[in-house]
Amino acid sequence: MKKEIVANGIHNYTPPEEYVPPKSPQVQQHLDWFMGLKLGFMMHWAPGCQLGTYESWPLSDGDAAWSQEDFTWAPAEVCKQQYWDANKTFNPVKFDAAAWAELASECGFKYLLFTTKHHDGFCMYDTKTTDYKITGPDCPFHTHPDADVVGALYREFRRKGLAISTYFSKPDWNSPYYWAPQFGTAPTRNVNYDVNEHPELWEQYVQFTHEQIRELCTNYGQIDVLWLDGGWVRPDNLGQDIRLGEIVEEMRATTQPQMIVCERTCGGEYENFITPEKTVPDTALTVPWETCTTVGQKFSFHYTDHFKSGRQLVHLLLDVVSKGGNLALNIAPQPDGLLPAPGERSLREMGAWLKLFGQGIYNTRICAPYFEDRLFYTRTDERAYAFYAYDEVPALPGKLTLHLPQPVASVRCMRTGQALHFRQGDGEVTLDLDCLPMGGAFYAEGFELTFA
Repeated sequence: MKKEIVANGIHNYTPPEEYVPPKSPQVQQHLDWFMGLKLGFMMHWAPGCQLGTYESWPLSDGDAAWSQEDFTWAPAEVCKQQYWDANKTFNPVKFDAAAWAELASECGFKYLLFTTKHHDGFCMYDTKTTDYKITGPDCPFHTHPDADVVGALYREFRRKGLAISTYFSKPDWNSPYYWAPQFGTAPTRNVNYDVNEHPELWEQYVQFTHEQIRELCTNYGQIDVLWLDGGWVRPDNLGQDIRLGEIVEEMRATTQPQMIVCERTCGGEYENFITPEKTVPDTALTVPWETCTTVGQKFSFHYTDHFKSGRQLVHLLLDVVSKGGNLALNIAPQPDGLLPAPGERSLREMGAWLKLFGQGIYNTRICAPYFEDRLFYTRTDERAYAFYAYDEVPALPGKLTLHLPQPVASVRCMRTGQALHFRQGDGEVTLDLDCLPMGGAFYAEGFELTFA
């Protein structure tokens, strides 16, 4: 058994030295392209958002100590039943897929990572495998023209040129083949019966899971990434083998030959990139990786959430990109279908910064020394980019010394476009910044350096 992979709902990540590259050249090429996108628009959304509590986790009594802290209005069993029944009142009439896609595009995002199904098993797409879904007759929203939320989002985000990363939970606590009711209350997040003693029941779960993945990979156009959560569903943990390779290779052989797969924390050939959660590695990594974290404090909608500022988001993005990663930034929609205004405001602030400095973010790779003090570096074949992170009150030093792996021929300020005087030697490039005008809270200043 590997060490604990989830603590308080937060996953750790596979050590970089254990990373296994994909075998398919087509998948590897698509992965290289994906890692140039840098910024993903992540969303956790399901009927449980009406309760303003953690997504799915309060249903697992093994995680009650932390996940049921928001269950303050009734006994836990009553609250859990209300969670299960939330689909019967879920009617986000203000949902506008085109507006979300427009916001994501304006704010500089390059791909969507949306929860098609979280651990609670509620499907935000039109599956044929269960009625516990957004298009089900019990859900008031099922009459809306865009009731198939996943279909609507994929349509509108593609129209804006964004890629699609499909979040899918391997565990399904609503499935009678996973938390089987004949075996009583499920004590933990795991399957509630012995897989070896009931292989026929587990096989039903495997086929159920395969069919849901098949639907997502067949009915919704090109899927760039299949992003699989629930890393405890794995062969070396209670025999929970969903035979992932079978369905992945079937889809790659038919509808999705380029599809990247991320089986989080499980390692091996189907974890095509690793996924630190709510954390950023201490050093630059040379393997593909993506941090998933939040604009607020929680992945799910909370009425009392607090949101990061635009400046904090920019500095987070610089930290991730300078170390070679992508940033999947989660904002949770409200029960009515709108996005929380404070979080949207912070995203727009980040987007305004990216309009000036995005050239040094997208399609770049790591550049030694990666980061130092308040400096962050990226590069392409011909250019390096250096970003100086401001304090809350922006101020530039008169001179700024950068460390770069090769000589440069020219330097310009990305904000103003003006060429800068500099001197270089012994791996250092010192910029003369006295000529630069200040103005506004730019969060970080950017410099483009052309290699000699």
